Amino acid sequence: MSKTAASASPAAAAAADPSRWKALVFIALAQLMVVLDATIVNIALPSAQTDLGISDGNRQWVITAYALAFGGLLLFGGRIADKWGRKNAFITGLAGFALASALGGAANGEAMMLGARALQGAFGALLAPAALSLLAVTFTDAKERAKAFGIYGAIAGGGGAVGLILGGFLTEYLNWRWTFFVNIPFAVVAAAGAWMVIREPAGSRNSARLDIPGVVLSTLGLVSLVYGFTRAESAGWTDGITLGLFVASVVLLAAFVGVEGRVKSPLLPLRVLLERNRGGVYLSLGLAVIAMFGLFLFLTYYLQVVKGFSPVKTGFAFLPMIAGMITGSTQIGARLMTRVAPRLLMGPGFLVAAAGMLLLTQLEVGSSYPALIPALILPAQLLLGLGMGTAFMPAMSLATYGVNPADAGVASAMVNTSQQVGGAIGTALLNTIAASATTAYLTDHAAQAAAGGAAGRLVQAQAMVEGYSSAIWWAVGILAVSAAIAFTLINTGRPGQGGPVAGGSGAAAEDAELPVPVIAH
Repeated sequence: MSKTAASASPAAAAAADPSRWKALVFIALAQLMVVLDATIVNIALPSAQTDLGISDGNRQWVITAYALAFGGLLLFGGRIADKWGRKNAFITGLAGFALASALGGAANGEAMMLGARALQGAFGALLAPAALSLLAVTFTDAKERAKAFGIYGAIAGGGGAVGLILGGFLTEYLNWRWTFFVNIPFAVVAAAGAWMVIREPAGSRNSARLDIPGVVLSTLGLVSLVYGFTRAESAGWTDGITLGLFVASVVLLAAFVGVEGRVKSPLLPLRVLLERNRGGVYLSLGLAVIAMFGLFLFLTYYLQVVKGFSPVKTGFAFLPMIAGMITGSTQIGARLMTRVAPRLLMGPGFLVAAAGMLLLTQLEVGSSYPALIPALILPAQLLLGLGMGTAFMPAMSLATYGVNPADAGVASAMVNTSQQVGGAIGTALLNTIAASATTAYLTDHAAQAAAGGAAGRLVQAQAMVEGYSSAIWWAVGILAVSAAIAFTLINTGRPGQGGPVAGGSGAAAEDAELPVPVIAH
């Protein structure tokens, strides 16, 4: 059987499945739940800390426990989905995430809360790559895939902002515990729907033996990397433990690459990582997430701390970005994805987002909110949303470009890994830059800051805004680098145009068309 014929059979099966659009609803619902959880708990953290008696030194672990489990286990979760079946992994991930959320909502102390968050991260690491790889093997027709990934890209990009709104509502009008309990109906509906309608294409599982050394090295390496950046935010970049974690992550991940190049059935086949289009997606998307975390972090602080907004009002301030994200993914990216090369969506998308971020460097302490809406916040967030939505959609699709269907789970896991690591770097790096700029401003205006009263408070607020502005300037530069990487590394053409061979083998040119996953080796 030829490669083209072999690759056509899963595509034909998917195209013949009348339930594929129903399946998209439940896949998207599960993805929304995972993305929401990345930000919804942040809003509730102060209330939860008070109720559970969590110390200031340990409160970061409510976020870090989730990040470490999720980031460290993603590659393992992706390979489990490939081996065990994506539908099975998807439903198991949903059930486990719901159970962990119930434990978090019912937590009666610090230990129970941190354990629940770690469990959420572990099951999220199984669920997220299963969801994306299900999408990849279910939608193989170029036009249908564009629509499906447009919806998925909007959720992946905008769900975090929705989490801020929902978290504000639940915390302010109900109780912080509902930021956990709200996951349960999401999970139940998605799991029940998936059980009934998802039909995984035959022949897409990976029956190879699990690479245990690869699992251990990748998990420890990613945990060290994520924790290193997380610790750098609080302990400093020159802290001994922080430096030790970075050194450990380099050694462990280098050993992981060495192992993967030698074993017969690697956890992460290097062909998945080194193909230039997928590699360009992983790198540019990870950098873009750094910048996006800058927006969430500093605009939230600005509105709540400097302007005194409530959590709900702060959440609503992000609505323009959500609207832009949905429009960019479903109306711009999805409509153009089958007509233009992906780099002509991703590169300009990141540049448009950078222009929106650039506007936010002009925030000032004395600006009133009504004046800020038309002048800065509305156009800035619309540009950010449109740009990121347009770029995220082809990026999510390209993550499985040219990959063997049996490797779709681990290829999908790499997208989530790049986002997770990017988020950890973004939070630590940009917060450090902001803190340094704030300290420098206060040092230069020490006399006014020490004066007290309204004048002293104004200097303190101005110092914070100076810090936010400095960090956002860095975010603008990072988005520009993301655009350059997309323009440089991503060289596949539009569907039907042909292009470079995906996967690094000698597949026919028609097998390399965007964005159908093909047997490439």
